[in-house]
Amino acid sequence: MKKIQTSIVLLLIIGVVSCKKNENNSPATMGPSGNEVAAIVANSLAVNTSGLATNLNDMATSAPITIKQACGTSVTDSTTNSGNANGTTYSYMLKYTHTLLCNPTPEADNITFNLWYHGNSKGSEMNSLDTGTATFKIAGLTAQSPVYNVNGEYKRTGAFNSKSGDKSSGLSSVDVIATDLLVSKSTGLVTGGSAPINIVITIPSQQNHKYTFNAVASWNANGTATLTGINGQTYTINLFTGVVSSM
Repeated sequence: MKKIQTSIVLLLIIGVVSCKKNENNSPATMGPSGNEVAAIVANSLAVNTSGLATNLNDMATSAPITIKQACGTSVTDSTTNSGNANGTTYSYMLKYTHTLLCNPTPEADNITFNLWYHGNSKGSEMNSLDTGTATFKIAGLTAQSPVYNVNGEYKRTGAFNSKSGDKSSGLSSVDVIATDLLVSKSTGLVTGGSAPINIVITIPSQQNHKYTFNAVASWNANGTATLTGINGQTYTINLFTGVVSSM
């Protein structure tokens, strides 16, 4: 009788362990797909969601004005950025502070560029409600340089609702560490450089489980960025439309 009872207990334990394994491997707990993560990154970078590409273009446009400030002075202004582009409706409020730093000559040496923003976007792939900050140091102010050299950090956090793939919804945090980004003075477009990107996604329907991804974005001269490091996949982001393509 003891052997029979022991066998029954073992079968029950095996059954419980098996159920737990099935729960952990179920699609509901697998987290957002690589395409969804890439779309969240694209939302942080593209023009039609008032992402980093827009902010760097604004910086390039304002730099010729900033270098005419007195050395060590700061100017703060705000603007709204809204519209409908490539199937995405967006509306953002942005506040910029530009500080001109000079060398002992004194000549303009670099610009410290601080940004705070909030807003929302609605597109065919995703809806989002965002807020964020950025701090950049902009060099290459001499007339001889055709590009600005940008280093700094860009952050975007908020809520999202994906309309494709697993149709995940939750909270996202994107942190971009820009290293030697090259921004054309004539076009305001990023033409080179790279940045490690940390992405944290929280899914409330999965008991607020957090998924962390570490990717790298490399900017190309044709208005795209190549994104690597998400589930072993490589993606191309169109920085004008926000469209993501897997490679």
